[in-house]
Amino acid sequence: MNPIARPILTAAGLYLLTGLTPALASADDPMTEEAKQIVKEFAGQLLSELNAALESSGPVGAIAVCNERAPAIAAELGESSGWEVGRTSLKTRNTLLNTPDAWEMQVLESFETRLADGQPIDTLARAEVVEDERGRVFRFMKAIPTAELCLACHGEHIAEPVLEVLDEHYPDDRARGFKVGDIRGAFTLSKPLSD
Repeated sequence: MNPIARPILTAAGLYLLTGLTPALASADDPMTEEAKQIVKEFAGQLLSELNAALESSGPVGAIAVCNERAPAIAAELGESSGWEVGRTSLKTRNTLLNTPDAWEMQVLESFETRLADGQPIDTLARAEVVEDERGRVFRFMKAIPTAELCLACHGEHIAEPVLEVLDEHYPDDRARGFKVGDIRGAFTLSKPLSD
């Protein structure tokens, strides 16, 4: 496939990317359900903006969405929900905003092990109450599968104009070389619990 080609993600693709199927999203506790809904909103809004940018200006234009809009969408959702919302990865692109903390690193590594053991990527999620400097905190992570849409900027073969813009915006970029079905990273959410 041409690395500049622009695949469009449909509603079915949104479910594949987020792993939030109706069956998966109905059996957990209220905090996990709330976190899943925020992930679904984040992924949906980001994908909508990525698709629009890809259609109007290709992968080079989509880089601005990930660079500027993804953090803004996360901040807006955090503001409206009271959660801290973000994305992280073992292979970060934006090291300033997306480098995993120790808990996230452990969860990402467990996702990789679970995937290698044959667990479907759409089931890779973790919810846990942890203690940190904020006190008791509910934390949630959901794996982000690498979709065809991602490969123009995160794949093994990235077109030269895209590489130039990536190198300009992300001098420490390690988020390359992915294949469809790899774990691209994870949505990560946290919310302090009142005692």
